[in-house]
Amino acid sequence: MLEARLDVGGVRLDKALANIFPALSRARLQALLAGGAVTRDGQPVSSGSARALAGVYAVLIPPVVSATPLPEAIALTVLFEDADLIVVDKPAGMAAHPAPGSETGTLVNALLAHCGTSLSGIGGVARPGIVHRLDKDTSGVMVAAKSDRAHAGLSALFATHDIERTYIALTRGAPSPPAGRIETRLGRSSSDRKKMAVLRTGGREAITDYVVQRVFGVPARAGAAPLAARVACTLHTGRTHQIRVHLASKGAPILGDAAYGSGSPAAPVRAAISEVGLTRQALHAAVLGFVHPVTGEVLRFETAPPMDMRALEHALAAL
Repeated sequence: MLEARLDVGGVRLDKALANIFPALSRARLQALLAGGAVTRDGQPVSSGSARALAGVYAVLIPPVVSATPLPEAIALTVLFEDADLIVVDKPAGMAAHPAPGSETGTLVNALLAHCGTSLSGIGGVARPGIVHRLDKDTSGVMVAAKSDRAHAGLSALFATHDIERTYIALTRGAPSPPAGRIETRLGRSSSDRKKMAVLRTGGREAITDYVVQRVFGVPARAGAAPLAARVACTLHTGRTHQIRVHLASKGAPILGDAAYGSGSPAAPVRAAISEVGLTRQALHAAVLGFVHPVTGEVLRFETAPPMDMRALEHALAAL
């Protein structure tokens, strides 16, 4: 930890801190401020553009994290493996690759331990073998490349959307009509750069087919909407957060989705979520099918949603 006294304020805080902590650049200080690592007289400060006040400032320097992921002996559910690729059923809570906030415990860390040095290096040192990703809190089937030729072939399949991908989601209410295609442009939200949004112009084409497989908690009155639903979504493109944004745009956000689940589910649904302890978006990548890029074999993998989603579906069925 670094500590120094600022006797005179008035200028921008990041500039003032750069003067009393000459070993740290303003850009580094801005990142530390945003990360909650700076205090004044024991109280956290976070805005580098705010006017500095006199006081004793302390900066907690986080430990250096290696840019190269390390192997970790993490159990994997392997669905298929040969010399060129590996297919796994990724659990919810596991990030695909190291990133801020998820530097360890990722699929890459697990694959490095499981596959040794055989992972494709095309993805770079931080993402060896990774050709596509699932959100950290989305469970389901993923493929990773063990050889460079498999990596190139899989990347081409994903780029041309020659991949079968179906997800299962539990939603607040149900999209209407009960089956259809959602075709929009998706890009960064203008109000929150960490989120994606449906755009009128710009962005990238995003296409999702959906089918409502089951509804839950249908009120007795005629024409009333169900409280929740199980929806199968088939991707024709693979944009960031595509299914989450598309279902939310239909007024049926995924249950447990903190980013896109605007509005609160009905009280019985909230009770069911609490009862089963669901702590993530109820989304599972159930089907992944493709032609093996090296052998030409047609491969298709399907897994059931994990226990938390199955328990929630069982609770919803009782509504």
